Amino acid sequence: MRALVYHGPGARRLEERPMPAIRQPDDAIVRLRRTTICGTDLHILKGDVPTCLPGTILGHEGVGTIEEVGSAVRGFSPGDPVLISCITSCGRCEYCRKGMYSHCLDGGWVLGNRIDGTQAEYVRIPHADFSLHHIPDGADEDALTMLSDILPTGFECGVLNGKVQPGCSVAIVGSGPIGLAALLTAQFFTPALVVVIDPDRHRLEIAQCFGATHVMTPDADTAGLVKGLTGGRGADVVIEAVGVPASFELCEDLVAPGGTIANIGVHGTKVDLHLERLWSHNITITTRLVDTVTTPQLLRAVLSRKLEAATLITHRFRFEDMDRAYDTFGRAADTHAMKVVIEVA
Repeated sequence: MRALVYHGPGARRLEERPMPAIRQPDDAIVRLRRTTICGTDLHILKGDVPTCLPGTILGHEGVGTIEEVGSAVRGFSPGDPVLISCITSCGRCEYCRKGMYSHCLDGGWVLGNRIDGTQAEYVRIPHADFSLHHIPDGADEDALTMLSDILPTGFECGVLNGKVQPGCSVAIVGSGPIGLAALLTAQFFTPALVVVIDPDRHRLEIAQCFGATHVMTPDADTAGLVKGLTGGRGADVVIEAVGVPASFELCEDLVAPGGTIANIGVHGTKVDLHLERLWSHNITITTRLVDTVTTPQLLRAVLSRKLEAATLITHRFRFEDMDRAYDTFGRAADTHAMKVVIEVA
């Protein structure tokens, strides 16, 4: 089979690999039909994820068809179309029982990190009964690929952790794919004000089309502008969707007393926490690795067209064009790429 293999910081190549085999009774082998590229894949290529060793097949998102199942798999059969969760969960350990699938003692974020992932023609999925989702025939597979990671990440780590409520004010720092996923799903709760902040004016235009009430580029007066929109208070919920020190420190300037900073971004360097200002402000700071507990809920929203997931997609490629897909996604400022979909089979 063909697969995109990580060969250390900055190095990857498409190569032939043996087809994966069942290793445990609860494994499934999935033949990929769609996959995509995540910002976390770029972090791996930069060397920011030491758990991903050279020789690993990249990718943790996709839609495909069951090729084979182990003897203990009860919920899936060969030929079933499935959505692959970016998080592998055993469903039985202490963390899974708490709904913290991301910290599963025999799973978590392993695909394309600690085991071979989905940027390949076939992938082995451990704990298949808890790590795959049935999808109906004829569903928009491009749209459903957005449910492997990006939409549950924006919803769980940003919107739910941030405690977005009807009539509240929300500021989202970063209007890349994750920021836009948070923007789309925040509207489930009808906030009164949603401000999106990003230096890329094209992305701000997209944010306006997706429902942002206000957009702005970050500068020295950003906090003042947001306070001016919120009666001098700041935003009730501030969602960090970039993962660099400057964006998190901006969130600290934007949050209202009693508000929440919900971090989504993958941070590779330390960030200053200004407790000399915030110690008395009654704020909450949350962090989270997506658990994908909301995937069934979001899947129903997409199938009913209440959530237009396909609007996040800007580019489509064939599997043999993976290098071009990575180049397009990695140069988003020039290519205006949001999410790319790769047709595998």
